[in-house]
Amino acid sequence: MKPQFFAILGRSALVAALTVGASTALAEPKHGIAMYGDPDLPPDFDHLPYANPDAPRGGQLVTANTGSFDSLNPFVQKGSVPWQVRFLTGETLMARSLDEPFSLYGLLAESVETGPNREWVEFTLRPEAEFSDGSPVTVEDVMWSYETLGTEGHGRYAGFWSKVDSMEQTGPRSVRFTFNTEDRELALLAGMRPILQKAQYEGVDFAETDGFEHIPITSSPYMITDYEQARFVEFTRNPDYWGDGVVPFRNGTHNLDTVRIEYFGDATAAFEAFKVGEVNFNREFNVAKWDSQYDFAAVQSGDVVRNILPHARPSGMTGFVMNTRSPQFEDIRVRDAMLHAFNFEFINDALTGGVQPRITSYFSNSPLAMQDGPATGRVREFLEPFADQIPAAALEGYALPVSDGTERNRDGIRAALDLMEQAGWTVQDGIMANADGDPFTFEIVLENNSTENQTIIDMFVQSLARLGITPTVTLVDSAQYRERTDAYEFDMTYFRRGLSLSPGNEQYLYWGSENADTPGGRNLMGVKSEAVDAMIDRLLTSQSQDDFRAATRALDRLLTSGRYAIPIYQWNISRIAHDKRLHYPDTMPIFGDWPGWQPDVWWWEEQG
Repeated sequence: MKPQFFAILGRSALVAALTVGASTALAEPKHGIAMYGDPDLPPDFDHLPYANPDAPRGGQLVTANTGSFDSLNPFVQKGSVPWQVRFLTGETLMARSLDEPFSLYGLLAESVETGPNREWVEFTLRPEAEFSDGSPVTVEDVMWSYETLGTEGHGRYAGFWSKVDSMEQTGPRSVRFTFNTEDRELALLAGMRPILQKAQYEGVDFAETDGFEHIPITSSPYMITDYEQARFVEFTRNPDYWGDGVVPFRNGTHNLDTVRIEYFGDATAAFEAFKVGEVNFNREFNVAKWDSQYDFAAVQSGDVVRNILPHARPSGMTGFVMNTRSPQFEDIRVRDAMLHAFNFEFINDALTGGVQPRITSYFSNSPLAMQDGPATGRVREFLEPFADQIPAAALEGYALPVSDGTERNRDGIRAALDLMEQAGWTVQDGIMANADGDPFTFEIVLENNSTENQTIIDMFVQSLARLGITPTVTLVDSAQYRERTDAYEFDMTYFRRGLSLSPGNEQYLYWGSENADTPGGRNLMGVKSEAVDAMIDRLLTSQSQDDFRAATRALDRLLTSGRYAIPIYQWNISRIAHDKRLHYPDTMPIFGDWPGWQPDVWWWEEQG
């Protein structure tokens, strides 16, 4: 564990960044912007505190994905894309520091300016900025990118664009966005959209672009230089990258010459490839496997090293989501029954030796998490106007069911039977059915390479048998899985939502009502709650620390007590193993192992 982490976590900067006090309006162009107050780093900063400006360049990182891909364009809705592509190729006007809850520093833009109430934001491009083909990045490219992504691109970009009242060029290298709603985060989100080359898409239907024929031309340090569909994709560092020696944010980053993603049929094959050196970096999410299977020859010789890294971000939600659009899961009592039947303690003991802690709420492991017991203070004030619409437990207090750890889980099964009966379902001749004799069943959709998830679901299915319930478990390839989840054609599926220390507009995408039925959306559970929407509104417009935290804790209560997902493990640390020649700085950011840290600040050194 890196000793600097606790110094970072304890310093006043983190507390200050989480404080939502009234901010001083930006009266002139600045080098950076924070959600509240000013960013930590001064205008003359040289490099990020978690980057090594003296890192050598060269070498390669090879990592593994499971499944398949059929596109290399992450900016449209169409196709299944390696998740890393968006982070490695999508350069933006501003870039986020992983050492602050939400601060941005100039990247393509040399400066940012806002109105006194952040009703508008203006960016000025760096004159040096250029695409990988050597053509300049212009205001025209910026404006085209924002409008096209907002109207034809991936659904993740539509929410921001709907809140832009106007976009105008204000100078040879400047563009201003004026907003149509009060939302402090919009000024920051405006700096985080990828800038694409307009000329590449002349005469092309952007939304229907072929994911291989139209690999986006961007200005980022890495370019896609080789690939084989469903086999691998390779990124090469651009030796003529425009930002080298120009952008302080980039000093000490993107040091590896090559980043390669190899694809495997399942996690077992990927791990075997790591053991024999075909892959040189691996994240391990199973603590039992970490403790028992990382004694292979390369580890024993020291050629592969293992590290455990801390972080201070919320747990987010990982588990199995229930689709409330499905008649089976409209009733909260049925969803509650599923939580009682899911024998987490037994599953955890079988798979991890019982050492992996459970996620207890969406923002657990952070100061933003709901607190035990009844809601009090501002949290209660925010929730009480919706008392007749929300689960009583949101106000009275809620904690996940805990079993006795035995396979039979008698108390859990008894509670589940009672809840199902309250919802109109009883066991008839060994089968859970309604008054008309229709059996209760549902479909669980999983990717066919998700070995651990399949194991968990197999154990869950055995528990459900005690209730007279026999669900259908359907395994599909990654492309089919994407199609089905985009269309919400499932009753239950695996679910993962990472959450940050600065929740914002993305919360509308995750659980907002407006886009709950939009194909390809992120609200897999189908939440449509006036109270949830109101809490998101509050956290975006809060003017005090108390209100911001209260709104987030209230939101956490609503989501957790709504019993939309069955949580499994949380990872408050990252377990990584890698080639000894791969290195990273001693100083860890508060976000830890997160996009923007690896491979960004890593380097290769033969003598390690």
